[in-house]
Amino acid sequence: MQQTILAIAGKPGLYKLVTRGNNNLIVEALDATHKRQPAFATDRITSLSDIAMFTETDDVPLTDILDSMKQLESGKKASINEKKASAAELHEYFSKVLPNWDQDRVKDSHIKKLITWYNILIEAGITDFKDEEPETESAE
Repeated sequence: MQQTILAIAGKPGLYKLVTRGNNNLIVEALDATHKRQPAFATDRITSLSDIAMFTETDDVPLTDILDSMKQLESGKKASINEKKASAAELHEYFSKVLPNWDQDRVKDSHIKKLITWYNILIEAGITDFKDEEPETESAE
């Protein structure tokens, strides 16, 4: 999951890497449209495994935070509506997910984007946020 799920700067949502072209990547939106499109070298493309959030001590990988959200929400979509929640509600919710987060460097927009991405991944059926434990994979 970590290497094939991508965020592209300037484009909403998350994308799955489908294949590599000559000078581009072919990506598929993880939303209901499943629209495929090219992503070029000029686009800022980031794998979810390369993203981390600030805490008071070390940076925590995004995959760990998504896993923590999955456990908090019992594998369901987020219980908070990130579009309507106040800043105080976002901070309270995020403190349950990542207790020692850096309140000076993590902005409300970061928390909203994290919740949005979590919901996109859950809706797409992607719930294995950590690739470390292949023994626990279920046969499908």
